[in-house]
Amino acid sequence: MKKYIKFNILAMLLLGFLMVTSCETDFDNINSASADEVFNSREGLFAVTIGMTQLYSTAGIQFLTETSAITTREVAINSTFLSLIELEDGGGSGLPNSNTRVAGQWSNLLRVMSIAEDIAENTPNVDLEPGTSSALKAYANLFRALSIGTLSQNFEQVIIKTSLNNDAAFVARQAGFQEAIRLLEEANSLLSSNPVSDDFESEILKDNIDLANTIRAMLARYNLFAGSYEAAIEAANSVDLSSSSEFTYDTQNPNPIWGRVFQNDAFDFLPQDNFGIPASLNLDPTDGRLAFYLVSSNETSLNSFEIEELAGFFKNDSDPIPVYLPDEMRLIIAEAELRKASPSTSAALIQINAVRTDNNDVFGVNANIATYSGLETVDALLDEVFVNRRAELFLTGMSLEDSRRFERPEPSLTPMTFIDERNRNFYPYPVTERNNNPNTPADPSI
Repeated sequence: MKKYIKFNILAMLLLGFLMVTSCETDFDNINSASADEVFNSREGLFAVTIGMTQLYSTAGIQFLTETSAITTREVAINSTFLSLIELEDGGGSGLPNSNTRVAGQWSNLLRVMSIAEDIAENTPNVDLEPGTSSALKAYANLFRALSIGTLSQNFEQVIIKTSLNNDAAFVARQAGFQEAIRLLEEANSLLSSNPVSDDFESEILKDNIDLANTIRAMLARYNLFAGSYEAAIEAANSVDLSSSSEFTYDTQNPNPIWGRVFQNDAFDFLPQDNFGIPASLNLDPTDGRLAFYLVSSNETSLNSFEIEELAGFFKNDSDPIPVYLPDEMRLIIAEAELRKASPSTSAALIQINAVRTDNNDVFGVNANIATYSGLETVDALLDEVFVNRRAELFLTGMSLEDSRRFERPEPSLTPMTFIDERNRNFYPYPVTERNNNPNTPADPSI
């Protein structure tokens, strides 16, 4: 983590702090607020927490979504921006570590991580009611886990603790998942001891995020990615599927995917037909998720991919985006049941059919199709889980991790091999990190 990033964030958050508290306190000099004033008061901690949420839900989601979506053919580029061309070209040499979209994902997630570290570190220094203190630390842990977990989905090695000295250490991505799990387990324990206070609920969560269920959902997600299948099943089963958590937007902080596709008719990218799922995997053409996320068109992209118009959670600037989808939990259980030491195809099939027949999803993402009728082998059911994850979790940033984990065909080293299902395994480390941090690893070959 570079010093200039941390200082720029602090300046931004100091300004936010002043705006939040201006109705209560008169400052002679609007530049006089110090880090102590921000991090050593309830108002300052709340302002920083709101800023962290906005950063992750806008710039964070924007970059983590579009990179993996382009890499795995969920979407096709519809713009001549060089950074987008490089992402779609892929291959061993087609994606340089100067790519601004990859750098945007890396830097914004590290920024979120750094802010969350500061919140967790400074919360014990402020006199708060127990439910507010526990919620602040748990919330900070959640966003640290989201940042570390997402980086671990996309890079071979990751940073799990930022540094002001330009020397942050890297760890293997599996260690990144383990750190995300540790943070979430700690957050879960904090809320078990002291549930979220009314103060934190009204000022930060605002009935938009169910913190306890979101933490459990992320525990299910990252335990699956870490290969801890029994823990993933237990966590997923603990999530209330009738609950909802979503990031909200307005004209000042618009929906970031809407901004990439609809704002000013930019259309930087558009969905590929059938979510980019290969025809050999047999997505049911009557699947309700097609109509939810896509609007049919007969257009083709710049590189001759068949594309559709975008719908779903991204049609308007203020459309909220779910933090997670309930049926992800069912698909986690199904996959974990198939991958654990003693697979259970019957247990997996129950979850698969619950997703296929769902017609009452809290967010309206309903496949609403018949139960599964194919082969009931482990391999066949894993293919079915993959198809459903691709349809259910469209544009959630999960597609690259899924493509590798389900052992979809390896990408070619040759750029512009557009028949590849994915064109990279991992992203190169941004040149900004390499130029500032001597610990930066070598870039992956593909």
